[in-house]
Amino acid sequence: MKIGYPCLNHTLGKQAYKTFRLASYSDTRFIETVSHNLGYLRRVLEFNLEHELKFFRISSGIIPFASHPVLKVNWQRVFKEELAEIGSFIIKNGMRISMHPDQFVLINSPSGDIVKNSVKDLLAQAQFLDLLGLDAGQKLQIHVGGVYAERKTAIRRFIANYLKLPSVVTARLVIENDDRNYPLDDCLRIHEAVGIPVLFDSFHHECLNQGETMFEAMMMAAATWGAGDGAMMVDYSSQQPHAVTGKHAATIDINNFKEFILSSRRIDFDLMLEIKDKEKSALKALELCRQVREGAEV
Repeated sequence: MKIGYPCLNHTLGKQAYKTFRLASYSDTRFIETVSHNLGYLRRVLEFNLEHELKFFRISSGIIPFASHPVLKVNWQRVFKEELAEIGSFIIKNGMRISMHPDQFVLINSPSGDIVKNSVKDLLAQAQFLDLLGLDAGQKLQIHVGGVYAERKTAIRRFIANYLKLPSVVTARLVIENDDRNYPLDDCLRIHEAVGIPVLFDSFHHECLNQGETMFEAMMMAAATWGAGDGAMMVDYSSQQPHAVTGKHAATIDINNFKEFILSSRRIDFDLMLEIKDKEKSALKALELCRQVREGAEV
């Protein structure tokens, strides 16, 4: 199992990803921002390797305005060497990567413009992973989308629009069960129609399910991953105490995590911790997994 966390590393301080407003766009500012972001990504990956955290979700905003018509810079050419170097580092050290386009990427929207822009975003991020030289086991994860008053119609629209996507996107695209609209059962139906793998979100499953146990649900999701997809990706979190239902924990609940790991230890998967303190909880999770593997008392 590879264990990791998404996007930002708090230990490295405030040198995180940068962005800027569309109104202040300039080619110079774009190049400076992307250069900074790639440098930050490299530092995070080096930190992760040093601490044996082999799974990382790259921020979808690493290339600002990548799918916007304002962008005229050929960033693929300008940053070709840096991207190849970062990709080589990832491959050499057996790391795994994912990306999660933002909430505005909705391929089941009834709006043609929203779908069109969503496809542009997916293409840009798939191209970014391609330029890193990474194989199809490095995924783009999205939610099914909105219900738009009629679930069955929205699911059919997802399927129809998915079938129109370019292969560079579908080679990487996965859907995850969510906590409000589309539980695992719906995602499995979509998989049956188009073959898209289902990324399993354990916390979302706790919030919204059809009565499946965690183990049963994970087994069903794992069966949707093909040989070229790599091990199933799993998102893990738990409920933040005394907060609205569905709010992710600020730090790892080690007892909850232990229960999750023990219940799923017979399943092959890579684990992304969607917990607010990022690498700090990931390191605690890694240590507990080592203890479980070695049969120690935890």
